[in-house]
Amino acid sequence: MSQMIDAKATEKPRPIEVMVSERVDRGLTRMWKARSERQLAGELVDRVLLARGIEPDAQGDAFLRPSLKAMHDPSGIPDLDKAATRMLGAVNSDEPIVIYGDYDVDGVTASAILIHLIRAIKPDAKIRSYIPHRLDEGYGINREAIRTLVDEGAKLIVSVDCGITAIEPAKVAKELGIDLIITDHHNPPESVDDLPDAFAVVHPRRPDSAYPFGELCGAGVAYKLAWRMATMDAGGEKVSPAMRTVLVDLLGFAALGSIADIVPLVDENRVIVKHGLSRIPTLPNEGLQALIVASGLDSEKIDTEAIGFRLAPRLNAIGRLGHAADALELMTDAKGQRAVELAEQLSRVNDERKKQELAIVTQACEMAIEAGMTGDDSRAIVLAHEDWHPGIVGIVCSRLVDRFARPTILMQRTPEACKGSGRSIEGFNLHAGLESCGHLLGSFGGHDMAAGMKCDPEQFDAFAQAFIAYANANLSAADLVHHAKYDCVADFSELTVSAVHQLDRIAPFGAGNGKVRVRINGLKLNGAPTVMGKTGNHVSMRMGSRNGRGPMLRVIAWNWARHLDRIPNGAPVEVIVEPKVSSWNGNTRVEPVLVDLRVV
Repeated sequence: MSQMIDAKATEKPRPIEVMVSERVDRGLTRMWKARSERQLAGELVDRVLLARGIEPDAQGDAFLRPSLKAMHDPSGIPDLDKAATRMLGAVNSDEPIVIYGDYDVDGVTASAILIHLIRAIKPDAKIRSYIPHRLDEGYGINREAIRTLVDEGAKLIVSVDCGITAIEPAKVAKELGIDLIITDHHNPPESVDDLPDAFAVVHPRRPDSAYPFGELCGAGVAYKLAWRMATMDAGGEKVSPAMRTVLVDLLGFAALGSIADIVPLVDENRVIVKHGLSRIPTLPNEGLQALIVASGLDSEKIDTEAIGFRLAPRLNAIGRLGHAADALELMTDAKGQRAVELAEQLSRVNDERKKQELAIVTQACEMAIEAGMTGDDSRAIVLAHEDWHPGIVGIVCSRLVDRFARPTILMQRTPEACKGSGRSIEGFNLHAGLESCGHLLGSFGGHDMAAGMKCDPEQFDAFAQAFIAYANANLSAADLVHHAKYDCVADFSELTVSAVHQLDRIAPFGAGNGKVRVRINGLKLNGAPTVMGKTGNHVSMRMGSRNGRGPMLRVIAWNWARHLDRIPNGAPVEVIVEPKVSSWNGNTRVEPVLVDLRVV
């Protein structure tokens, strides 16, 4: 019978100082490991910053900690001081003022900014708003609205997010003896002589502008105007603590407009969005808080993604299928049960928008393929249909751009007119393309990447042919390919929870400052990818280093189920991923999101 020996009992007792030394060593090891992880995380952040043209030292620190002091002096925008002086005078002399806004999120938030600021200066100011009906009146300032507002007693009209091309409406305002102030950010004319003849034209990219940053959205321009009005009212650069709180709160509305309008989140747009996002959850605005609840965001972090996919679509939907005046009421006057009702109404309209959007996407894709507009011979898509809602076709354009990687214009055809929207791809100036066909259009306007237009139904075919010819001349077949860009190469072992949290400091993410993407080589799938999600469209993959070292990570691939037949089990792969941290049931781990994959 063998004798069982208790190994612990037979060990010689170790000196106490050895045991203490080992505890110290273990503590130092943990400290070294933690410091090492922080250093690795910092190195990864530095590599990403360098890839984006930002030096990691002082420049990087300023980027990661954007200060309100980095915002430019609003007086640098042409005509802004002139506009602020006139508006402040109107407020103090009780002149009826109308804020004339656009019907999208940018226009609504820009309107809200000026209304809230004017009421902060003088609570009983004679201030009202006007937003044209998208279908009945169309985009921008119209002559009939100017006449109606003057008849109703308006003494000063201030446009936000529209008006830079309002030549005729400005003439009407002048003939009627009313001051019109235009604030806008859409593409201006090339010459100052071609600006509307208004009392003031406030635009950071006017031909005569020396303002250091020209990429503000309409809400951003309105915010700069509000800021200057506040300092003028205070009689100096410093405002009262109460007014300072108002100005900081209004950054929340400016952030909403900036994110929804997809302006580049760099320079002072980054400052606006960074600080504005932090204000949104606590803004003393019952309408916005009701919308946050209706969007299911009351217990979640509100970031650019939450605004872009949940708040902004609700605010936009009512302008597409109803009247944006409801959205502006929600952002300004709605309280109590009225705020709840409006927020729920916006959610219902957004659900209807989704249904119509899906139907139009399906039909437009089929039509584009049948018309031969998805091959190399046609480097743009231009379509019209009687059943398409003109308030929804813009979103559908984006879906077709995502699928077919070419500029897309979709319009509703009626006996009176074809009206619609367009979206572009990187490197193709949509506005310039419309200018080249301007003689075939009744009206158009917008950005390099998005625009609206209108034409006579009899001219539609000629316009479609001319626009496609322009696209064919200015785009190559290589331009019609989606590119998966990444910041730098990384190792799986670098993707720690600490590193991902450090990378989050590069937020807010959006246009001009996309989500961090890293390329990882030398990987191997661990078994077969598995389908996930209610619809079975998504995929979960486990993968690790081909040499067997380091961690095994789960990678989530949204809408990748259709690619499974091209991904062999256990295949060696290279991937581009967005590093993410997942928290579930108290467990926190890194779960990157797949952007692209290549089987080696």
